[in-house]
Amino acid sequence: MHSGMRPGRTHGRKVGMTQRTSRRPTRLGLALLASLLLSPPVPAQTPEPASPRVEKPLALAKRHMAVAANPLAAEAGREMLRRGGSAVDAAVATALVLGLVEPQSSGLGGGGFLLVAMPDGTVTSFDGRETAGQGVMPDHFIGPDGKPLGFLKALGQGRPVGVPGLVAMLAEAHRKHGRLPWATLFEPAVALAERGVPAYPRMVHVLETWRRVLEQSPDLKTTYYRNDLGVPRVGEPVLQPEQAAALKLLAARGPDALYRGPIGKAMTDRLAAAAGAEGPPVLRPEDLAAYKAVERPAVCRPYRAWTVCGMGPPSAGGLGVLQILGMLEGHDMAALGKDNPQAWHLFAEASKRAYADREVYPADPDRVPVPVRGLLDKGYLTARAATIDPGRATAGKVPAGDPPYREGHAFGVGEGPDIAGTSHASFVDGDGMVVSMTNSVEFAFGSGLIAGGIVLNNQLTDFSFVPVDPAGRPVANAPGPGKRPRSSMAPMVVLDGQGRPVLGVGSPGGSAIIGYVAQALVAMLDWGLDPQAAIDLPIVLDRNTGTVVVEAVPQGDAVAAALMERGHAVKREETNSGLHAVRLVPGGIQGGADPRRDGVAAGD
Repeated sequence: MHSGMRPGRTHGRKVGMTQRTSRRPTRLGLALLASLLLSPPVPAQTPEPASPRVEKPLALAKRHMAVAANPLAAEAGREMLRRGGSAVDAAVATALVLGLVEPQSSGLGGGGFLLVAMPDGTVTSFDGRETAGQGVMPDHFIGPDGKPLGFLKALGQGRPVGVPGLVAMLAEAHRKHGRLPWATLFEPAVALAERGVPAYPRMVHVLETWRRVLEQSPDLKTTYYRNDLGVPRVGEPVLQPEQAAALKLLAARGPDALYRGPIGKAMTDRLAAAAGAEGPPVLRPEDLAAYKAVERPAVCRPYRAWTVCGMGPPSAGGLGVLQILGMLEGHDMAALGKDNPQAWHLFAEASKRAYADREVYPADPDRVPVPVRGLLDKGYLTARAATIDPGRATAGKVPAGDPPYREGHAFGVGEGPDIAGTSHASFVDGDGMVVSMTNSVEFAFGSGLIAGGIVLNNQLTDFSFVPVDPAGRPVANAPGPGKRPRSSMAPMVVLDGQGRPVLGVGSPGGSAIIGYVAQALVAMLDWGLDPQAAIDLPIVLDRNTGTVVVEAVPQGDAVAAALMERGHAVKREETNSGLHAVRLVPGGIQGGADPRRDGVAAGD
């Protein structure tokens, strides 16, 4: 739809349903869950279980589109677009429904990031990341024996719950870019909560797969295991009267109903009860009252004919994706193509180096000097790319680089679990505004605590459990009062050469998000694939662990073999991406929904 070569703008400044189902058995069993939950907090890389794959067609539209992880959520977004709402209005309505239909992944008790690309190329971002309570100190996850807690212990007594940021973020984005009344955006979610939420396959799959673990939570047992009734059948309604009441309060009173009102009181009361004799509770009313969503400049970088923009710190996501693209820029990825093993080798090696930097530098930018400019510096990325052997894999793990323009002291590598429980949605409205939004409660059903019908997050486990590394260097992502934990969520937008938004994409998946999103962008921008074809590609993921994951699908067999020939240690396993993309093309809009989740694209 758009072409040309003029750079775009960011934050006010210039910058360069027919489906075919194929089911495969899930390999994540109870033994693996026990390993995750009872082991020390090292980067376990164990995500939400993968879902059975459902192949989906490319979606096409003329006016507007919403792509989300559930059909009811996507339809709520499209309804707002049909009423004349903006892409931000659609995002708000979608997020509210997602909290009902996939509470294992996102909801009002969690947080998120939202990118807005205006039709004129102005790009800004909204930070709704959770914050730690004022009582959270750097040793928050260190036990009485001086050792980091295992994940199960860290999850107990409400210890990992941060102040939920999603509602504040949605309200701030709506205040700046919404068109419809705030209360209107709640109508689909309220109606759904009042009549009962049909159980969708992914939620049922998570409840069944993790039952032995999740049913230990009294709150989850009551609501989602329905006391003695067990896991709901697909399509069976799950009643949500408490969340319906909370949604009505938020619609009528705005965010204050949570941060200074009865919803927040229900949350702090539940956390006080969870802390019990081991108190004090992790959050107090004053922690909620102090919360602010932050509008931040997007981080942007040119990539060939485009400008790619993402979320900056406290997310490592935008930085990681842009670093991978920056290291690939010196190679003709388009000429290599998706079927050339060399392209996948280069992608894995660039990913390895971006993940090495992720482990050290990104953190809360309001508390830690993050070298954003240095990490995205062209000279730095060129030098990092020069260390890639074009014919052979780098053995083992690579160390973090030494970016220029650094402030302050060197940081050490942190330690903590890597848990995925997230959702992504992408939107474009009739005016050409593109919104990319990623929301999360972290673990499956977050902390396992429910207040006011809302699942509470466990996002503080995204902090490093160890605040100082073995060499005595402080860890940038250590816990602290009022601090935002590092995230890997990577909502991204792309501007064409004339500075107009043409693409929005993102994914869930814990730290794997960076690789998922970078791969989708290479597939669309370099290999010319449409969003659905790009998302359907077998996942190739190198998180600098010494092993490359190649998705266990037949399409990945040749890639895996070729990577092994180049010296990569390859592991085949199911992946849990949830990529959702919109792309403006001549004559209309394309949408892609990940076959690994319940999502769809809904457009007109």
